[in-house]
Amino acid sequence: MIHDSKGTVYMIPIPIAEGELQSLSHEVTTYTGQITHYFVENIRTARRFIRSLHATLVIDSLHFSEIDKHTGPDIPLLRKWLKEGHAIGIMSEAGCPGIADPGAELVSIAQGMGANVVPLVGPNSLILALMASGLNGQSFCFAGYIPVKDPQRMKRIKELEAISQRDNQTQLFIETPYRNDHLLADLVKHCSGKTRLCIAQNITAPGGYVKTKTITEWSKAIPAMGKVPAVFLLLG
Repeated sequence: MIHDSKGTVYMIPIPIAEGELQSLSHEVTTYTGQITHYFVENIRTARRFIRSLHATLVIDSLHFSEIDKHTGPDIPLLRKWLKEGHAIGIMSEAGCPGIADPGAELVSIAQGMGANVVPLVGPNSLILALMASGLNGQSFCFAGYIPVKDPQRMKRIKELEAISQRDNQTQLFIETPYRNDHLLADLVKHCSGKTRLCIAQNITAPGGYVKTKTITEWSKAIPAMGKVPAVFLLLG
């Protein structure tokens, strides 16, 4: 069993596409077989994921704290577990925790307490999308979620395109999956025809794809994206 007087936080990546366990490193299996305390976005899916790696593990012996979408994580509990010297796993619902999810707040507290923070190797949709996009991988920025409504949305799209053109910097951003089609339509509407747009959807899953075209090229045949997670990358 892992134990350290300062406590240790393990950042545990989850497959981007459900069930694609081959995208994880062996160390994820190793550590999840020993960690007994977890902060997770959803207890039910976290338990199912751990069970998929360890069929004989007694899941009911583990301690879970679910990160509330409105009030955030239970910080006093994190402090308590760290002071007790526990190894604590942090899981998001997909990909790497701490990247566009609530795990960053927990890590900030752990760093402030002098605890060890160990990121485990696993899939990250942003980096995988950038790798396959053909856009600038030397200078890039993750802009998070785009505003939902105009005029804020149009303003933000044009702002990101202008930054990209000025600095030759790839801009990465995401949207809630059911609004993907609306975002793509707005990008085609508001961006220059020469701007390159990459759509990376359902990465690591069968049928997943990464495609880069100019806005003009996309406008000739706009795909129906549906409610599948995606990353958008823009380079003016």
